[in-house]
Amino acid sequence: MTRKETDERFMRLALSLGRRGMGNCWPNPAVGCVLTQGDVIVGRGWTQPGGRPHAEPTALAQAGRAAAGATAYVTLEPCAHFGKTPPCADALISAGVARMVIAATDTDPRVAGQGIARLRDAGIEVLTGVCEAEALQDLKGFFLRLAEGRPMLTLKLASSFDGKIATASGESQWITGPAARHHVHGLRHSHDAVMVGGGTARADDPSLTVRGFGVVRQPVRVVVSRRLSMPLGGNLWNTAKDVPVWLCHGPDVSEEVAEAWQAQGAELIECHLEGGGISVAGVMQALGAKGLTRVFCEGGGSLAASLLAADMVDDLVGYTAGLAIGSEGQPSLGPLGLGALSEAPRFDLVEHRRIGPDLLHRWRRRA
Repeated sequence: MTRKETDERFMRLALSLGRRGMGNCWPNPAVGCVLTQGDVIVGRGWTQPGGRPHAEPTALAQAGRAAAGATAYVTLEPCAHFGKTPPCADALISAGVARMVIAATDTDPRVAGQGIARLRDAGIEVLTGVCEAEALQDLKGFFLRLAEGRPMLTLKLASSFDGKIATASGESQWITGPAARHHVHGLRHSHDAVMVGGGTARADDPSLTVRGFGVVRQPVRVVVSRRLSMPLGGNLWNTAKDVPVWLCHGPDVSEEVAEAWQAQGAELIECHLEGGGISVAGVMQALGAKGLTRVFCEGGGSLAASLLAADMVDDLVGYTAGLAIGSEGQPSLGPLGLGALSEAPRFDLVEHRRIGPDLLHRWRRRA
């Protein structure tokens, strides 16, 4: 195996470790680190829940004295600033690491090449750009928040073959099978927050929690509703003190309703209006300002259409079931107001496979 092949092999392992932190470490990036002596792994680490310890000190602690002279594979440039923990670049230097392989450089102005410079100044060999495309994809939400002030957004649509999410009477449980629903819970777990519109909160009374994965850190539950017209006493209401509930509302919400939700433990986020409804771009900016890097939207149709129209959707995940509901059913998307096909948002297919009796298809924003 060539050195290039070895570097890519260990970096892909570091990337897989970093994904374990997704949804658990915001606003910090989910980073992975592997330490090796030759072909032997002596330390592994990833960003821990809450964002610390970082991946590098976790791997160094596992390696102990074996870190001296080792090669470190890290998915993001080590930090070079003092935050709540000392710089990871300094920890790597102190441990005596001889070589660094880095997937992506950090665009955070507190780092932005300074970590690499500090490592090189200490005499450490540094190689960058190994598996960079995969790292940039995994860390997309972190970079988007730095560049645009918003988290990345995954939009999930589970529908019948003809694109319906419910019958005309509103019956929707269950269009897709258990395997697809379990997969959705896994995606919830890998995101910082799960978001729905007020209509979905009213119709489905969802919990929006991760279930079927043991005891895990739950995502923030976000509801976008101009006037907070959701049922008091529902699942979100009853669990707001246990799992965070953030309510994005307009400036014209009733003071009585707002105070009731706040007393129940929910956090209210006022967003400006645009075109008669809440600005979804404003919602995304507000969520980014609060530290979120990855948001998983589960509808409904109006919110999904608004996000697509505002060019806020980065990934699309579809679950299509083998049944037809007909034109009287409720569509998965609300009106987009398109005048021509050229105006339609387009995505590139990155994955498709059978999941139980259903079809999973995953799409990515077209560059």
